[in-house]
Amino acid sequence: MDLDSKKILKTLNPRKIWIPVAIGLAIVFYLFYSDPTVSADNLRLLFDADIGYFTLAWLLIIARGAGYIYRIREISDKQLSWVSCIYVIILWEFASAVTPSVVGGTAVAVFILLKEGINLGKSLAFVMLTAIMDNMFFVIAAPLAIMFNPETVFPDIKNLSLAGGESLQYLFYISYGLIALYTLIMAYALFVKPRAFKWILLKLTTLNFLRKWRQSANEQGNEIILASQQIRGKGFTYWLKIVLSTTFIWTIRYLQLNVLMSSFVGISFSEHFLIFARQIVLWIIMLISPTPGSSGTAEFFFPAFFEQFLGNYTLISNIFWRMMSFYPYLLLGAIFLPRWIRRVFFISKKAKN
Repeated sequence: MDLDSKKILKTLNPRKIWIPVAIGLAIVFYLFYSDPTVSADNLRLLFDADIGYFTLAWLLIIARGAGYIYRIREISDKQLSWVSCIYVIILWEFASAVTPSVVGGTAVAVFILLKEGINLGKSLAFVMLTAIMDNMFFVIAAPLAIMFNPETVFPDIKNLSLAGGESLQYLFYISYGLIALYTLIMAYALFVKPRAFKWILLKLTTLNFLRKWRQSANEQGNEIILASQQIRGKGFTYWLKIVLSTTFIWTIRYLQLNVLMSSFVGISFSEHFLIFARQIVLWIIMLISPTPGSSGTAEFFFPAFFEQFLGNYTLISNIFWRMMSFYPYLLLGAIFLPRWIRRVFFISKKAKN
């Protein structure tokens, strides 16, 4: 894993926040001008919002952040202080927001943990474990969403020019298959047979067309073994806390949209379950987006998934959904990054001297 400070800090450059913002706004403007039913009056519908639900939707940002902070502290066995956990989560989410979803901020997260005083093996273990737990949530939740809403979980988007209803399902199943396969492989490597995983990587890179990656395969194999050693022997309570906190984080993330939509329109109990299920499907599609933080992809598909519930409130809900679920970490990252750099590169050096 490349942990070069200059490359990592280049990835974390606050100037990059304009890329996902520009992409997201471009899609919103495209939807605004391409849909004849949308007008400037739709933006004035904001004043129709129920202030209680609308405020609660914003407050759920804090609840979700608290869940992330608690989980990384528990994953680290409390080796990270609460202050360190706050920095780690904000910068990790910031890195994920300014890099393509399919890439993520794994190397950046390891680098941040290293700078917070966690050794390489534990940093790798904590980051891999976090990624596996998040992906396992999708792998388990998606079949349940389809099982309980087999006829309605996939919206009919034949009216959109970029995809038809069937191609949306194909896109979902391709994304789900890739996520499930990756998660199972990484879980096997981390929890079951790390040395066997390294042996497989080295065997694969003996093939002529894969030989140039042999050194990288050897390094990744060593990293897996090192990470696996750090999480062996953890007790039941450790795993229970991580599972429950992961479930809490993603449940809050999805419920936030339910609450936001409730501030504009009345939603029945059964519709709440369908909206929740559709968010799982949408998120899995977003995970293979080539754009930073799935910007553009999320905004584009939002009307197809939720317009039947929102009607004229679709555009304004789309804007505020992204403002609540994505943009806070861009803003917080830009604010906290200079302070973190000063904290770990300068203040810590002075303390050592």
